[in-house]
Amino acid sequence: MCGIVGYIGKRDVAPLLLEGLQRLEYRGYDSAGIVVTSPKAAGLKMVKAKGRVRDLEAKVPARFKGTTGIAHTRWATHGAPSDVNAHPHMSADQKVAVVHNGIIDNAGDLRRKLEADGVEFLSETDTEVLVHLIARSQAETLEERVRQALRLIEGTYGIAVMHADFPERIVVARNGSPVVLGIGDKEMFVASDIAALVTHTRQIVTLDDGEMATLKADDFRTYTTEGTRTTAEPTTVEWEAESYDMGGHDTYMHKEIFEQPDAVDRVLRGRIDDRFSTVHLGGLNLDARDARAVRRVKILGCGTSYHAGMIGAQMIEELARIPADAEPASEFRYRNPVVDPDTLYIAVSQSGETYDVLAAVQELKRKGARVLGVVNVVGSAIAREADGGMYVHAGPEVCVVSTKCFTNTTVAFALLALHLGRTRDLSVRDGKRVIDGLRRLPAQIAEILEQEAEIEKLAKEYADARSMLFIGRVRGYPVAREASLKLKEVSYIHAEAYPASELKHGPLALIEPALPTVAIVPDDDLLEKNRAALEEIKARSGKILAVAHQHQEKADRTIVVPKNEDELDPILMGIPLQLLAYHTAKALGRDIDKPRNLAKSVTVE
Repeated sequence: MCGIVGYIGKRDVAPLLLEGLQRLEYRGYDSAGIVVTSPKAAGLKMVKAKGRVRDLEAKVPARFKGTTGIAHTRWATHGAPSDVNAHPHMSADQKVAVVHNGIIDNAGDLRRKLEADGVEFLSETDTEVLVHLIARSQAETLEERVRQALRLIEGTYGIAVMHADFPERIVVARNGSPVVLGIGDKEMFVASDIAALVTHTRQIVTLDDGEMATLKADDFRTYTTEGTRTTAEPTTVEWEAESYDMGGHDTYMHKEIFEQPDAVDRVLRGRIDDRFSTVHLGGLNLDARDARAVRRVKILGCGTSYHAGMIGAQMIEELARIPADAEPASEFRYRNPVVDPDTLYIAVSQSGETYDVLAAVQELKRKGARVLGVVNVVGSAIAREADGGMYVHAGPEVCVVSTKCFTNTTVAFALLALHLGRTRDLSVRDGKRVIDGLRRLPAQIAEILEQEAEIEKLAKEYADARSMLFIGRVRGYPVAREASLKLKEVSYIHAEAYPASELKHGPLALIEPALPTVAIVPDDDLLEKNRAALEEIKARSGKILAVAHQHQEKADRTIVVPKNEDELDPILMGIPLQLLAYHTAKALGRDIDKPRNLAKSVTVE
């Protein structure tokens, strides 16, 4: 969840590191820090600050020179946000500096042992344990000192280590938290996210769990935590540095909402097979015989990805007639699930590094399951661990709350549902119908976005609400779940999603004029059932905003969206509610791209 940036070369390192931290601000953080040195320097120099990167930059002195350095943005897990708890952490002799993403599970036990040996701790963090373990090692090389420390650690980590006695190198390691190397011309970079690297290089190496690396200005080598050399082949990043710029928008969220027509076009491009009314998904590594052997589909994700999985499960059941359901990955492995060899498991993650999802994948693989990944980041941990999968090609998503990646993931599931359906009993006619609907999506999304001014006015009407209720039936319910989450995340207004069919079983007690209801009302076979729910709310003086394909008489306001095929309608019906959340947050003056307490890439439990 935190951000790591490191550099070793010939350039002045502080400006590079500060720029890298700024590119990682979207991940969520509460403090930042930087350490620099050079072969000619007398030790390490460090500056830390609670707050934003700009607060750190203001504290960096003019004479803060170096050619090697590491920097960090911290999202608090152990200890409140403060200058002292900010990373990097440094040993008492000021020789060892460490930045760390992840959680050290046995930090309490290790801390007590070190304190018994006379070590004094300055911070409340788990990371400081690692610093003292490295500093106390008597091994001859920095690599071995880090290895010895890691053998005592239980938990997750992505770390970068500097030592004043070894100023010509940075040692990094990964276990459950991303570490990416960037290869330059006689310079090397390290980061927790390629966003910090793309300005300087597009050649990257992604470390695997249990892997370490030593970076020097003109070289790098990778090896396991046991010391065995590994072979790392650089890959080329597709995304350009400009992809991380705002492009004239006030916020990244606004930009990414409006990128959705192009993003959806990308996920469809090259995958449609008109001849057989199906799609090409070669990355699945799932031939027709394997696909026909699937008896059930289980989709695992967290947050927005879980909601995309709910929509995906419905489309798979409708189009492929395979029983399918979605479950939060954060709960899955803790209930000792029965892993069925005839079940296809699908792991969904925007970053491809979400710890709860990755841990579920690893547990499934250990039990012999077939696992596919649906991710946005090429070469990410889940993409590498899975047996196959799909990239959703949404492009970089910088805002903490997901919009375009959610939409592209739902479209990816539509492609997968069509693929599975056409290997089974879905007719050519229905396959063509779905393909035609998929092709209409980009233009229909653009049509919805043209209603922004009208939706902005609606948002101002609802900005004073203390709570909102979102309802939908069957296809509409996952849309309500995601819309409720978006509003909570970005505006801080409490919101709850409920199946419209369940209103009379409890939630009607909440209905009053002060509680607005947002109702998802697609024009499908449940239209009259949904209208009946609106009647129930209206009879109790409830205020209703409907998202529908036609004006709803019982609603106070209706956002009309274009009609597509019934199975694909949920993809479109969520778009105006992204704008509603955005403009509600804007009306309330929220920090839209960096909501409080949240992080983009959740790499801890």
